[in-house]
Amino acid sequence: MPVSRQVLVKEIEDYLNVNAISDYCPNGLQVEGKEQIKRIVSGVTASQALIEAAIELQADALLVHHGYFWKGEDQPIVGMKQRRIKALLAHDINLLAYHLPLDVHPEVGNNVQLAQRLGLTITGPLEPDNPRNVGLIGELNPPLSATELATHIEKVLDRAPLVVGHQHLIKRVAWCTGGAQSYIEHAIAVGADAYITGEVSERTFHEAKENGISFFAAGHHATERYGVQALGEWLAKRFAIEHHYVECDNPV
Repeated sequence: MPVSRQVLVKEIEDYLNVNAISDYCPNGLQVEGKEQIKRIVSGVTASQALIEAAIELQADALLVHHGYFWKGEDQPIVGMKQRRIKALLAHDINLLAYHLPLDVHPEVGNNVQLAQRLGLTITGPLEPDNPRNVGLIGELNPPLSATELATHIEKVLDRAPLVVGHQHLIKRVAWCTGGAQSYIEHAIAVGADAYITGEVSERTFHEAKENGISFFAAGHHATERYGVQALGEWLAKRFAIEHHYVECDNPV
């Protein structure tokens, strides 16, 4: 049985506690499509390739982590943005996007989902006093060397991470998915042996080397695949509707 768009969006907002989280983009319904939803396609980013896959699968809604209308971006709907939105509107597909609420959620959040796949035992938040905290800290059992952890990450994510390694064994690990390389400072402050994120900056190499912490840049896309999949599966079970995740490969 299809579910109404209004009911679906309200359920997600309540589940992810959307209204309590300040973000860099609007969370929720970004492009309005069909009123009744029976098939959801999910993916990391609302790219043209993902939209075309959603059209091919005859989706009623496209559920993503990275949507549109970010703070600071050009507002005119021209070029790439026009083509994407035009395709969604032409096929009456709803675009639902959830950014930080999907990073921090304790069940379907990107950081929790990544921990589950890497076998990390969560012990707490990386920034306990930050209400918008998205990073976590935990333990790796048994401890691994930087080389062994890199091999493990590559096996799980199907992507070799960029590594700044040290000789010590890694047990205490901090992580934050996506473009959170600057959070290495928090990982250093809490005494983590290693920090895992998606992207890397030039200065990150020196920060890791000079502070004796191993650093792993495992890919923005690769580390943020799993939250949207988990949310899509949760919705499928909650409303007895179809959910299909589509992987659009991105090496970054």
